[in-house]
Amino acid sequence: MSAKTAVLPDRKITRDDIEAKLQELRGEVDQRAEAVKVPAIAIAVGVAVVTIAAAYLLGRRRGRKRQTVLEIRRF
Repeated sequence: MSAKTAVLPDRKITRDDIEAKLQELRGEVDQRAEAVKVPAIAIAVGVAVVTIAAAYLLGRRRGRKRQTVLEIRRF
């Protein structure tokens, strides 16, 4: 048997009962979402910064490789 057992109420379940239970569940979900939001934003910003830095450095390296060397000599 499970730890939680269903208890039959002595009265009919009303719309207010259902709304109260949904609000309770929504409150728990909102709390967990707020707790996860700040670290998720920090991770996203970190990934964006690393991606931009890598693209810059790789582009610089490629630019140096393809750079034409022009030598001018005067006689």
